[in-house]
Amino acid sequence: MTRFLVVLTDVRPVEGEFRDERSCPERRRQVVGASSREAADRIAGAFMALGMVRAGRQRVKVIAVGRRHGAGTPD
Repeated sequence: MTRFLVVLTDVRPVEGEFRDERSCPERRRQVVGASSREAADRIAGAFMALGMVRAGRQRVKVIAVGRRHGAGTPD
């Protein structure tokens, strides 16, 4: 079963030519788990209404973790 994480992070200034989330991820402010994409989208929408997100100082990310098995897709 695919689960989702909704992550609220601080936006950091660009250092160099690109951002590398694997070696230097943005600082997490809040992490919430959701069992469906629809639930994750509702949580993300609530986070997007926050003033810091609307001002561009924080961002919202929806990340799929795990995989659905038996949904007709090969492993």
